[in-house]
Amino acid sequence: MIVRIVGEGQFQVSSALLDELNERDNQIVRAVAQGRERAYYQAFTRLLNLVRRRGRPLAADDLRPSDVALPAADTTFEEARQLFVGEGLVRG
Repeated sequence: MIVRIVGEGQFQVSSALLDELNERDNQIVRAVAQGRERAYYQAFTRLLNLVRRRGRPLAADDLRPSDVALPAADTTFEEARQLFVGEGLVRG
């Protein structure tokens, strides 16, 4: 599975990680829906770090289609309100 972090690049991650990615995504959706800004930043940082740690970075010229596109690390809470809604960004 290919996960893109906007502004950082793409990472190849094991499909076995999908449930964990989805759970962290759901935590973000809940935090945003409840207006819990601090919880959003904590959960979003954990999601990005999971991809960074457990994924294998792809070369910049490896332009495979992404299965999941995550926003940039500096995405604000207000921006997240537009992105992390419903089922979130990770479908699983």
